[in-house]
Amino acid sequence: MDNIVVQILIMIVAIVAVVKGGDVFVDAASWMAEATGIPKLIVGATVVSIATTLPEMLVSAIAAFQGSGDMAIGNAVGSVTANIGLIMAIALICMPAVVERKDYMLKSLLMIGAAVAIVICGLFGELNVLGCVVLLLICAVAWTENIRNAKHAVALANIDKSEGTKEKVEGKLIAKNVVLFIVGAAAIAVGAKFMVSSGQFIAEYIGIPERVIAVTVIAIGTSLPELVTTLTAIVKKEMSLSVGNIIGANILDLTLILPVCALISNVKGGALSFQPTVAGLDLPASLIVGCIAVVPMLITKKFSRWQGVLLLVVYVAYVVISSSTSIQAMLPWLA
Repeated sequence: MDNIVVQILIMIVAIVAVVKGGDVFVDAASWMAEATGIPKLIVGATVVSIATTLPEMLVSAIAAFQGSGDMAIGNAVGSVTANIGLIMAIALICMPAVVERKDYMLKSLLMIGAAVAIVICGLFGELNVLGCVVLLLICAVAWTENIRNAKHAVALANIDKSEGTKEKVEGKLIAKNVVLFIVGAAAIAVGAKFMVSSGQFIAEYIGIPERVIAVTVIAIGTSLPELVTTLTAIVKKEMSLSVGNIIGANILDLTLILPVCALISNVKGGALSFQPTVAGLDLPASLIVGCIAVVPMLITKKFSRWQGVLLLVVYVAYVVISSSTSIQAMLPWLA
């Protein structure tokens, strides 16, 4: 019982670190976007998504190294489902908006393409070399486009210096925001890591299976940075930063984390295998919520509130189905 109390206290401290770190992080990222002239969509889909993906990367890599493929896959794929079905749903409900299709077209298609590739790999039971190559190519395309857009935005910002903020930016202010950016990212990553480890301990203590822990407790836990940045962006009315961050993070979750885990598994002498429940439930769920989130937007050129509501309904149904297998295992503990 003492161990449980300690783990709960650790989780509380970790959550505070993640929340505060996210607030500082979004402020610094928003400032950097305004100071450099880079659109917040690009900032959200690059530097912000990298930092907020660190918890998923760390947890999945450790799980793969320890031979826990279900944990590695469940965390990465479950985080995508949580990012869209829970976090992006909140953003769409709170901030429905008309958007420029060209700003989201390629990234949305890359995210859906990566999810389709993972589902196909699931049919074969493992993430093989061909699957890893496809995912890494999608990742490379995404990053090439991000860099091209960023360079173009910076070039445009440098053309017109009569209104540019760059002339007004002081060195000390730059240094301050760079430090805040790094400190915020570190607080998110470290806080999420401790929060997840504590959540895993508590869940295992009451008898929840590893896969369910991965797609619920750990996936939601490692998605807290995205949740924090999204909630903060909602308060600051930064729709582009929020959605850009989520899409960028999802592309990394699918196209970078899983190939890294596959590499680690192969180095350890095994393959990154998909269990039947993962292939039949978790992988399709990530694809379904992804399609609900972006396909209507690509057609109508807007994010609608009904999409957010539908995403929440689908996500809740997914969590209920995933967790139903654990109820019987929990009964002895509850008794």
